[in-house]
Amino acid sequence: MWKPEARRRHGVTVGVMGLVAVLAGCGSGADGVATSTSSAASATSAAASASATASASATSAAPSTSNPVAAGCASAIVASMSLRDKLAAMLVVGVSGTQDARRVVDTYHVGGIFVGSFTDFSILADGRLKAIAAQSKRPLMVTVDQEGGRVSRLSELGIDSPSARELVKTSTPAQVRRIAAKTGAGLKRLGINVDFAPDADVSDESDDEVIGDRSFSDDPAVVARYAGAFADGLRDAGVMPVFKHFPGHGHGSGDSHTGTVRTPPLSRLMKSDLVPYRTLLPGRATRAVPTAGVMVGHLIVPGLTGDELPASISAPAMRLLRNGTGYGGRPFDGPIFTDDLSGMAAISARYGIEEAVVRALTAGADLALWLSTDKVPDVLAELTSAVRAKRLPQAQVDRSVARNLRATGAGAC
Repeated sequence: MWKPEARRRHGVTVGVMGLVAVLAGCGSGADGVATSTSSAASATSAAASASATASASATSAAPSTSNPVAAGCASAIVASMSLRDKLAAMLVVGVSGTQDARRVVDTYHVGGIFVGSFTDFSILADGRLKAIAAQSKRPLMVTVDQEGGRVSRLSELGIDSPSARELVKTSTPAQVRRIAAKTGAGLKRLGINVDFAPDADVSDESDDEVIGDRSFSDDPAVVARYAGAFADGLRDAGVMPVFKHFPGHGHGSGDSHTGTVRTPPLSRLMKSDLVPYRTLLPGRATRAVPTAGVMVGHLIVPGLTGDELPASISAPAMRLLRNGTGYGGRPFDGPIFTDDLSGMAAISARYGIEEAVVRALTAGADLALWLSTDKVPDVLAELTSAVRAKRLPQAQVDRSVARNLRATGAGAC
């Protein structure tokens, strides 16, 4: 998710991996990181060794959390939770500041909060975010959109780096990993443990289009190498990366912030846009901790979602990602996030937030993301009704909550 706004308006997404980690998907290098000016040839020669870096993302261990809850077995924790708390654990909401964040965490026990352009950054600078996360009933996802380039939500706090496209021109994958690690360290210091980055879209759009220079390349192999290196750097710092925008926004018909977007048919995506996901996504990690999340975009995909339903609320799209078999990928057991359900016209022009969240979670998403807290009670009421009506199966809720807990370091039985 990203809105084409001025730099101060780029949103921050904070996730949960440690006590105060940030769950997001957009983080590039931090201040003070010098990008190499090595030639394209040297970048290509270094790519072979960095290819192992991308593959290693499948086995890298996510950091643990010091939250006492996280030491327990995820399924046992789920069994002890009320239905209301389980449903709240599937929500990630944008917060305006300290009071807003404390209220939604203490009162509703949401699974995560998102720091955006609308957030008072003093919550990050003075340590109050860390205190809120530390006092959370369960590990809290603190998420941000920190990719670098145009999507540098935290540049005024000294966290910034070049765009993905610029990184390919100036840096080897190994250097990109170090840049991302510097970014991740900056996020972690602020209390963020999840970054909605890197962008794994395959695109040849001009730099200023919706994906544009946020994409590493129109070559899927290059995207896989560099996105894998970026993700590994975030993990090195203890921040969980979130690849986006599945199944691929790079060749879409427009901007999902402003309206409906259709991609090429699934048969074409399998040859290009989906290739990085086949390379990058882990199955079950060796320590029962997912090493990455995935954000599903508001993208209508012929041959997959039907003619009108975006992937973010499409059960076939979620199954494609979860099972892997439909596009040659591995089964994915990490957390699945939606793109923003409230501020992007591809969804908000058709559905209110209550219905959008119910549709997304029913389709198979683990975490529904939107940009404010005022509708949390209404969303929870609608989700409760959906469970009671068996529209949203209880067993599916339990699996998602356990998966989200494992992503925070809670572990598995």
